[in-house]
Amino acid sequence: MADQAVIERTTISSQRTTKALRAILWGLDHWIIILSVGMGVLVIAPFLAPLFMHVGWTVPAQFIYGIYSTLCHQMAQRSYFLFGSQPMYNMAQLPLPLTGKMLSDTLLLRGFIGNDNLGWKVAWSDRMVYMYGGIWIVGMVYGLLRQRRRIRSLNIIVLGLLLLPMLVDGLTHTLSDLSGGLASGFRYNNSWLAELTANRLPSWFYVGDAFGSFNSWMRLISGITFAVGIVWFAYPYINQALTESAEKLRWKLMNATNVT
Repeated sequence: MADQAVIERTTISSQRTTKALRAILWGLDHWIIILSVGMGVLVIAPFLAPLFMHVGWTVPAQFIYGIYSTLCHQMAQRSYFLFGSQPMYNMAQLPLPLTGKMLSDTLLLRGFIGNDNLGWKVAWSDRMVYMYGGIWIVGMVYGLLRQRRRIRSLNIIVLGLLLLPMLVDGLTHTLSDLSGGLASGFRYNNSWLAELTANRLPSWFYVGDAFGSFNSWMRLISGITFAVGIVWFAYPYINQALTESAEKLRWKLMNATNVT
């Protein structure tokens, strides 16, 4: 009887181990689905904050704003607004007592989440939306394409070229903010671009960060190229490593099944 009990416990333990290994194998085979779901949650959650504010659920909205404030500056003039009269606003359109001092103005812009008239701020900036939203979408496209053909990892030089727009745009924005302030730096007025194009475009295209402006377009373009570069470079390596691990685990499970 004692021997039988030991055998039963061993059998149960073996079955549980096998189930656990099969679950791990499923995860390795379907890693792109798991990663896409995770990225989807990360990308969609910031848009729930303005939705919750709109319906009066302030506690969960504030929780989301707080979590994403650790990932993003959340400055209002570089963020989307939902349920308002327009998707983005320049600083002059925001009801804030800006002083021209970078630190205090940054805190004011960061802390302003909106109101019933302007709408409610998405919990991270448009640049983060483009970056991580792009990785999410391009990642899912990769998942579909890899089923039909083998996709090689991107050449490191091409990767550098795709990341360059983000580096240039982010660096020039930082230098502009530090040297001239949030509302008077060379990337706020973009007078250099106005001179370069002989002011052929509307004034709102050159000044500020609102939707449709030069700065907005640059964040969109650089975010897309960043996403394409990251996914095209990293995902084939991840796929190769996890596929090899899955094959080894599948072989071990097959042998274990044959033995039993």
